[in-house]
Amino acid sequence: MSFDLSSLKYDANGLIPAIAQDAENGEVLMMAWMNAESLAKTLETGHVTYWSRSRQSLWAKGATSGHMQHLVELRIDCDRDCLLLKVTQKGPACHTNRRSCFYTLVEDGKELITAEPMA
Repeated sequence: MSFDLSSLKYDANGLIPAIAQDAENGEVLMMAWMNAESLAKTLETGHVTYWSRSRQSLWAKGATSGHMQHLVELRIDCDRDCLLLKVTQKGPACHTNRRSCFYTLVEDGKELITAEPMA
């Protein structure tokens, strides 16, 4: 069965959420948005490319920071409206210079920072 990009369920803006997960240890690194063009580019090159809603343009992860993501595996959820990208991450995934964007823990009604920026 060949993969058809149009078989995915994009939102009204033509976007689909994409969760990046470390392929080696399973850590969730970040969530971003993709469109058909960014997903096609990712599949073509092996380097993850997202859609930047703020810039309204393709965003090749790591193009300016060097913190690239290489696609190891692509999975589609059962409703075909969310993607899971298993990646190898070079450097931090988060723009705050942390390994993961999910560094804030809510516990007992308080927010706790669980990771410091990488050196």
